Amino acid sequence: MANSAEAIVYGATKALVDGRCYPDVAPQNTPRPYVTYQDVGGQSPNYLSNTVELENARMQVNVWADSRAAARALMRSVIKALTADPIGAATIGGPVSVYESDTKLYGSREDFSIWFTP
Repeated sequence: MANSAEAIVYGATKALVDGRCYPDVAPQNTPRPYVTYQDVGGQSPNYLSNTVELENARMQVNVWADSRAAARALMRSVIKALTADPIGAATIGGPVSVYESDTKLYGSREDFSIWFTP
């Protein structure tokens, strides 16, 4: 498995959008659809005895498309990719729909809890 949550998200979602998967923000004029992601926290492991070499990240994944239906369908694919084995991420809440009136982008965002070995 990849050694960072960012690498895990990129690896699991890049094929869904022909490689248009970016940390934080997409380059200007990126063809749609595309994915953006960022680390928005995580859980600190607490150990009673031996330490375990695991880290947790809360990753926010955003999908952007030309229509609400396309954004919703892409988010369903992202959820399937990240929650399946071997990643096994957990969704935190449900997807949130967004619309960017300046760019006329339809989006959806979801947070995932991802455990990984750095």
